[in-house]
Parts: sequence; C-alpha cells; structure tokens
Amino acid sequence: MNPNSFITADWPAPTGLVAGTTTRVGGVSPAPRDSLDLGAGGPAAAGTDVTANRALLTAELDLVSAPVWLSQEHGARVADANHPVAHPADAAVATDEQRVCAVLTADCLPILLCDRHGHAWAAVHGGWRGLAAGVIAATVSAMPVAAERLLAWLGPAIGPSMFRVDTDVRDALLTDVPEAEHAFDPDGVRYRADLYAVARAQLTRAGVGEIYGGDLCTYSDAGRFFSYRRDGATGRMASVIGWATTVA
Repeated sequence: MNPNSFITADWPAPTGLVAGTTTRVGGVSPAPRDSLDLGAGGPAAAGTDVTANRALLTAELDLVSAPVWLSQEHGARVADANHPVAHPADAAVATDEQRVCAVLTADCLPILLCDRHGHAWAAVHGGWRGLAAGVIAATVSAMPVAAERLLAWLGPAIGPSMFRVDTDVRDALLTDVPEAEHAFDPDGVRYRADLYAVARAQLTRAGVGEIYGGDLCTYSDAGRFFSYRRDGATGRMASVIGWATTVA
C-alpha cells in the first residue's frame, strides 16, 4: 500500500495489532471519490472500485481477514464482530483473533479501543448523533475487560475550527457530560464544537484513562482526507483494528 495511505495509531497497543485510519490516497476510485474510497453508495461504478480498494486494504495491511463492515446509522448500537452482523450498528467489538473491526467516516470521529493484552478490540463511529446517543459508553460496556484497562485512539475527524453546531446539538452532546462545556466556543448564534474534547470527556466518564490521538482535521486537509461537509459528494476513510497475519 502507498505509504501515504494509512495513518498508524500512535498508542501503546500490543505488537501485531494493526490499528489506524486510511487516507484518500492510493486507491482506484475516480473523482470526486479519488482514490482510496472505502465506503458504499455513490455511482454504480463506485461499487467495483470500493470492492477493489477494500481488497487492497486487507492485503496491504496484512490483516488476518477482511474487516467486518457495518451498516452505520448514526446511533449507539454495538455489534459483536465475532459473529455475522445482520443489523445496523455504529460500533463493533471483537475478541476472536480472526476478526477485524472497522468503521467508515468522512468528518465523523473514529474511535479505536483495545486493552494492553490484546484480549478485546473495538471500532466506533462517533458522529455527533452517535456521541449524543451514548455509543462510546455502550461500546466500553460491551467489551469483556474493565474500562480502566482500555486504551483509546481518536482518528481524523472534522476539527473544532470547522465544525459549527446549533444550541440543540450542543445541549444533546452535554447531556451526559456537562463537564465538556469547554468543547463549545460561541460563534454568533452557533458554537464551534470540538468532537475530540467531547469524546475524551465521554471516555473518561466511562472509565477509560489512556486516550491518544485527536489532532487531525478532515475538513482542513483535502489532500489526505475525504470530508462530507467540505465536498458533499465524497468517499469514505476506514478506521480499522485487528491482527496482522504474521502474529495471529
């Protein structure tokens, strides 16, 4: 895979656990989804391109299997990736070393979780609706290890300088974590919202003490990232976590 195609999570995860987020670079999709589009939908031709890009991802990252792709709905449902997923979900948890978790984003916040010993791992799709619905707490609760043993990594998402929300969104995101009020800066009648700060507050509230990442903006970096709010019709990046074949 193109060395610019994948951002490896910078966290003290177990050796051999592949974790990180793809960029838009290095695939076969044409504009405006050029070129490593890993999402579903779009023109009919995009289906074949996405299939090719997903196969490239699995092979070049040396993953033990193709990721478990979810039908995301901006909610808080968590799938058990150890078994076939037959319902929409915005997070997946695995303990079977042959299972790779993944979520798709293009401004929403991807969150990866694992414990230091590699007994469990998860991928979370953290759009503002999912965060407000409690997808982080639901995922932490679904993992068969104590929250204090978990590591979290926050992948590329729309940054606070580019993400403006109304009062109702701010209130929804602060319902369970009022201590995250600092994540919202007034901007006229709206607010600049820091999804990273909200997620950190929710992870802390859930008992996760080690949180990494959270410093990349999809909207501001058109060369590396897809952004729905910037471009409208666009592709999707994938945040994946699972074992490499060389250690599984």
